[in-house]
Amino acid sequence: MLKLLSKNFGERDPNLPIDMIVIHYTGMQTKEMSISRMCDQSSEVSAHYLIDEDGVTYNLVSEKYRAWHAGVSYWKGEKDTNSRSIGIELQNPGHDWGYTSFPEVQMRALIELTKEIIDRYGISKRMVLGHSDVAPDRKLDPGHLFDWKLMAAAEAGYWPNFTPKLPPANQSRIRDSLTKIGYNPNVGIVEIIKALQLHYRPTLINGKIDNECWGIICALKKNL
Repeated sequence: MLKLLSKNFGERDPNLPIDMIVIHYTGMQTKEMSISRMCDQSSEVSAHYLIDEDGVTYNLVSEKYRAWHAGVSYWKGEKDTNSRSIGIELQNPGHDWGYTSFPEVQMRALIELTKEIIDRYGISKRMVLGHSDVAPDRKLDPGHLFDWKLMAAAEAGYWPNFTPKLPPANQSRIRDSLTKIGYNPNVGIVEIIKALQLHYRPTLINGKIDNECWGIICALKKNL
């Protein structure tokens, strides 16, 4: 692991434990551009780690500090995601610059790092999330090509076992279930369902509740 010190960090809220890992893509064309931005004080952006496409990992901010990676976000009632999380950026051009799949060597490095962080802080695998989970009205990353199922199989994330179920006609029941899982109750339900699909049903991201999506929601809610 290579250390590159970014000055873009602050103090964590001492009342919040580190109980989340948030995974991003950089959305920039090259590693050099990504590092430059996260080390530029005027950008006010950073992450604890950056993993390049070749699997090389860069430590930009010490875990004891609050890196600036999640922005305006929410999970399970808490808005200061940065104070309670470790942020990991994956070098990838993102949707604006020719979004691509994540190389196997990059995923292996991510799995290794994620498992180390999980063990270090006792983080639940359910709390390994994407930027799109905690900011569904603003963000798509790490996107539909990210292999969450592989992460779960490697004990570096969570994947629910579910059975498709007929969704309820009552929209408030759907909203309540999504809120209990952790999603922001003040974001539009279509954006929330798209975020859920990005993570757990990336083959069809349409913001609509169907039998498969409701089955996923029920499984996630049951195993909180």
